[in-house]
Amino acid sequence: MIHFGTSGWRAIMGEEFTFQNVRIVVQAIANFLTEKFPGRGVSVIVNYDTRFLSERYASEAAKILSHNKIHVYLAERDAPSQAQAFQIIKRKAQGGINFTASFNPPQYNGLKYNTDLGAPALPVETEVIEAEIRRLEKDFAFFPAYPRTEFIEKIDLRKDYLAFLQNKIDFDLIRRAGIKVGVDLLYGTSREYLDGILEENGVAVEEIHGYIDPYFGGIAPSCTEENMAELIGLVRAKSCDLGIATDADGDRFGIVDHKGRVIIQNLILSLLLNYVVGKKGWRGGVARSVATTHYFDLIARKYELPLFKTPVGFKFLAELFLKDKIIFGGEESASIVIKDHLPEKDGIFAGLLVTELIAASGKSLAALIEDLFKEYGERIFIQKNIPLTPERSKKLKRLMDNPPAHIAGRAVLNAEAIDGAKFDFPGDDWLLLRPSGTEPLIRVYAEASSKKELRALVKAGLETLS
Repeated sequence: MIHFGTSGWRAIMGEEFTFQNVRIVVQAIANFLTEKFPGRGVSVIVNYDTRFLSERYASEAAKILSHNKIHVYLAERDAPSQAQAFQIIKRKAQGGINFTASFNPPQYNGLKYNTDLGAPALPVETEVIEAEIRRLEKDFAFFPAYPRTEFIEKIDLRKDYLAFLQNKIDFDLIRRAGIKVGVDLLYGTSREYLDGILEENGVAVEEIHGYIDPYFGGIAPSCTEENMAELIGLVRAKSCDLGIATDADGDRFGIVDHKGRVIIQNLILSLLLNYVVGKKGWRGGVARSVATTHYFDLIARKYELPLFKTPVGFKFLAELFLKDKIIFGGEESASIVIKDHLPEKDGIFAGLLVTELIAASGKSLAALIEDLFKEYGERIFIQKNIPLTPERSKKLKRLMDNPPAHIAGRAVLNAEAIDGAKFDFPGDDWLLLRPSGTEPLIRVYAEASSKKELRALVKAGLETLS
């Protein structure tokens, strides 16, 4: 069944993700857009990543849209998701279709739909599209042999996006600091983007995996410690000050410090938030998903900033950003949104901002983390996955409907069902159990001030589902 999850529709190629299903989804989006914007010309940005057949899917989408008399701006090569978002805003397009499964394994592909604001679509829109998909699935047989070329225009997404980034980062500061950056492009769309802008600004770069491999070197193109093993080796061998990795569509990031240690995204997000409000003096709302570190809460309290909590899914952070309610938002899955930037995840920008932070402080990432611990206390975070079964789904629903007063012998101060079952404990410790929006898994998250408490929370959480 075609379903838009946390970040679009993703499925295994040749099973659910087929050309015929792609045609149905694209036609459903075309019908949705022509009804949403009646009596005016509709235009759509179509983009794709480096996965097997992504370019072909994009071409098929352009063909379908062209027969609906929708003007298509088709990316001339694979490009990061955020570069597409910039083009939607620049060209005042009515939407964007991006063929990517982001960090999923190579056998997956996906389709993301962005609105005319450049942001990922919210459920209120994707549910309408899904309803149209259900209607079309009954007898859809449209299969045009050729596109209507007068409705298709190929465009370069790179030049405009990099020009936009140029004024967002203090490259002079980075260059003066003499920072050397190791870059792992993970065979994805960030090649000639992340490495390119650093080199063009005179920053020393050591780069790996800057070419297309639809198999992603035999790994999932996600920024995990296991997948960044070669980046870790590169940083150590070349004496880099940090390493930056991006996933297949360039919207998520991974960071390695100068000793080759992977720094979890929760710490990176916290460092960046502390930097923009503490050093840059920004003031405004702060947002985090329910699965993201409570360092956000501690920093927000210190600077007396409004704190917003959202379900997992960048689209909810983007919604707050577009309403001018926040200056910074983040998810533990390596997603950030920052004032005056884009309503889309941007792993390239995040990595560059970390580089600027190091240059501005004159300290290593390790030293900056120690400073964070001294200021707010050390916190430990963990995330585990267990298979989603019908029985576990029922138990999780019961847990959400009837939260216990105590877990692992600790009083539950607050229980939330924003996205799964979230339990807050004294000292800003917490536990979350939620179904994944992209895979058949239950994700278990916990954060505490000691390993002992962390283990106890995770153990108790798993026992509730066993």
